[in-house]
Amino acid sequence: MALETTVGSVDLRSCVLTASGTAGHGAELAEYGELGALGAVVTKSLSSFAWAGNPAPRVAPAGDDMINAVGLAGPGVAAWRDHGLRALHEHGATVVASIWGRSTQEFAEAANAMRGADVVALEINASCPNLESRNAIFANSAEATAELVRACRDSGLPRWVKLTLTAPDLVEVATAALEAGAEALVIGNTLTGMILDPSTGRPVLGNGGGGVSGRSLLPVATRAIYDVRRSLPSAPIIGIGGVWSGEDAITLISAGATAVGVGTASLASPRAPWRIQREIARWLYKHATSLDAVRGRAHG
Repeated sequence: MALETTVGSVDLRSCVLTASGTAGHGAELAEYGELGALGAVVTKSLSSFAWAGNPAPRVAPAGDDMINAVGLAGPGVAAWRDHGLRALHEHGATVVASIWGRSTQEFAEAANAMRGADVVALEINASCPNLESRNAIFANSAEATAELVRACRDSGLPRWVKLTLTAPDLVEVATAALEAGAEALVIGNTLTGMILDPSTGRPVLGNGGGGVSGRSLLPVATRAIYDVRRSLPSAPIIGIGGVWSGEDAITLISAGATAVGVGTASLASPRAPWRIQREIARWLYKHATSLDAVRGRAHG
């Protein structure tokens, strides 16, 4: 069954993408499957400067899920364009570059550093702390999110904005992002949490707390996507959160997602994006239907 989809102005060969942060900065997944068969490889978020990230340990199990505090470690945009991007192109990948910053100015610098890069879109990771606002998450504020989107316009690339599932009013933030020029919404990201070592009573992660991800996020992401689709029926949405199977992906698409991102499942099994892609195709064939017919059907 055909899995092609269009996100804003970007045509993709598949509705299955990798989620930022789970496929590295380059072609790390290439040994597990054909990168060019996926809708896109979304890079780990990059800043305009090299960044070491958080102290170890950075990842730990959280029941059936996981918690991480990698801290957006990366080589910086310039070094990535010379190495990571080149490797992705050598493997035929369609690339979406994710960027981050500690301030609006740093986002603008990262976006400007992407100008002319052979990528199909820019993912603005608005679910980062804003040092100019007491470390408040950008995506918790409609005004701050809109400011980020506007600040990144000079990249010349389609702008997708990554939102948080914990925004006080996700629809308000999504609306502001679109009005500021975002072509698509990426919903969502991890939930904040902490794991303590029972023997010491201390956090198991070097940074203390971190982001919880895994299968349990599927109902949370489903509700968030449903609410945004209900209020913004024409908004392109990339749904992320708890996608472990083709049926999970169909769930997010039914809620209103245009495409889905596979994240933590790839860490458990690097071949997961391709497996999920096959499972979606089989599900559509079995039910004699199409992506267009399934998309948003939860709304009647």
